[in-house]
Amino acid sequence: MISCRDFVDFLMRYLDRELPAEERADFEQHIADCPPCHVYLAQYEDTVRLEKQICPDPEGELSEEVPEELVAAILAARQRSVRGS
Repeated sequence: MISCRDFVDFLMRYLDRELPAEERADFEQHIADCPPCHVYLAQYEDTVRLEKQICPDPEGELSEEVPEELVAAILAARQRSVRGS
């Protein structure tokens, strides 16, 4: 079983599908049993998805203008995080 601290260490390898089957199962069990880590993972995935929408070319330049949707998503995630504390 992994802890919340371990969760952060495993996150990138999990998302890149680099965890061995047993570690992946432990990670997924932790997500199922730990609402704060489940929310953290969902917010992280949303952030990555939004980043890809505003900058689909990783070598491309970022716009000076921040999309309203991104600002709203960040503020909503922050409010959920504060309420969950």
